[in-house]
Amino acid sequence: MQTQLADFIRDTAEGREADEILRKCVHCGFCTATCPTYQLLGDELDGPRGRIYLIKQVLEGQPVTEKTRLHLDRCLTCRSCESTCPSGVHYSRLADIGRHVVEQRVPRQGGDRIVRWALREFVPRPGLFGAAMKLGQAVRGMLPQVLRDKVPELRAPGIWPQARHQRRMLVLAGCVQPSMAPIINAAAARVLDALGISLSEAAGAGCCGAVRLHLSDPGGAREDARRNVDAWWPAIERGEIEAIVMTASGCGAQVKDYAHLLQHDTAYADKARRVAELTRDIGEIVAGEAAALQSKLAGRRGEATALAWHAPCSLQHGLRLRGTVEALLEAAGYRLTPVRDAHLCCGSAGTYSLLQPELSQRLRTNKLEALHEGGAETIASANIGCITHLQAGTATPVRHWIELLDERLRSAG
Repeated sequence: MQTQLADFIRDTAEGREADEILRKCVHCGFCTATCPTYQLLGDELDGPRGRIYLIKQVLEGQPVTEKTRLHLDRCLTCRSCESTCPSGVHYSRLADIGRHVVEQRVPRQGGDRIVRWALREFVPRPGLFGAAMKLGQAVRGMLPQVLRDKVPELRAPGIWPQARHQRRMLVLAGCVQPSMAPIINAAAARVLDALGISLSEAAGAGCCGAVRLHLSDPGGAREDARRNVDAWWPAIERGEIEAIVMTASGCGAQVKDYAHLLQHDTAYADKARRVAELTRDIGEIVAGEAAALQSKLAGRRGEATALAWHAPCSLQHGLRLRGTVEALLEAAGYRLTPVRDAHLCCGSAGTYSLLQPELSQRLRTNKLEALHEGGAETIASANIGCITHLQAGTATPVRHWIELLDERLRSAG
């Protein structure tokens, strides 16, 4: 794609990156076939190719309107198009650049502006978010359904094993998961403990920065990244840990991108690169201990439980991890049911379910229909947003897969 970027961005770091991405696009349209919003709306401008044209026009200095912003707002940033693209177009980075420019050119007004500001300032603060979630859980039965759907019932996390192994890893607590589902990291700690690895959370580490980045606040996202790097760096520098573990795939995709996010920060670029190198999804860690896991699960067989697996977009398209968790679940004795259109987004997508509720719910309905078709007794996923979003639409239990593996290991041993 030929480009002629406007003076305001041509010679900036963002402009050079955007220009490189745009020039890779060959207009083939393969991306539209796997775009969730294009499938729902049938509008070229609500698919990746159309949005790329819109962003190109914006960066070339053409007028920006609220309609431009609407089509970019409707994008889930699911990155399914990146998995499909034969030319390697890094659409998600282009979308971040384009959205930020549009945000500056067409400032939001009224309630839309307030809601987005509140999400940027509230969700990434674990203390503030946790206090609100605790209150919501206390009065959950009295909440209107739209709020009750966002407040999961609290389940006891169980015991977190004491650090007793020579092999050590850190795990990100995150911003919403500690209050919405503290059982997830505790279950991960128990699974790794059974495999000879001690897991702990670093004080000071919090939101990965994805919330702010996708709400057009790249500066805030970089602040979140720096804070996490600072929290992890002493243990990294002393050589105390093997990896930084992510139990939310959305956070994993973001932290793996710290090297890019902080590449122009001379004080943090090298540290961010090292953090990105050490970052692993919990599935990668457990799969790396396959022999020990099989030994622990030996003899733990019976009638296979039917399980529907929902691979979050951040796992399959962002981290490009496919088949890893499925193999672990099958090794634990689960029978995975077929899921139609498994590549499509469930509609959660961070704050998308709050900002685009109608599209989000349509996507969830479609996804749950596909997940239920095989008669599964349980649905498993790998991201707190997907889990909460899906659970609000079904009576079938939706769990993080590491919880299920934890239960199997405990029953086996």
